[in-house]
Amino acid sequence: MGLNPLMLMKLAEMRRRFAGNHPKVPAFLKAVLGSGLPEGTVLELTVTKPGEVPVTANMKVTADDIKLLQDIRSLQEEA
Repeated sequence: MGLNPLMLMKLAEMRRRFAGNHPKVPAFLKAVLGSGLPEGTVLELTVTKPGEVPVTANMKVTADDIKLLQDIRSLQEEA
């Protein structure tokens, strides 16, 4: 299955724009994900909306999650 080059260019531009607006996020993800996430790693995300109580969720990384990340990484390498 081939990827649409126009869509890949759009995704790359969206990524660049996001990184420009939030430079700490890609650096953080690279530092954390760069060495891989072993099965059993716990990821936690907290969202704090203005004037609202923070909401937190977490997940434990599974073997299936690791495979998904590897598949996404290989798609990025093709781009």
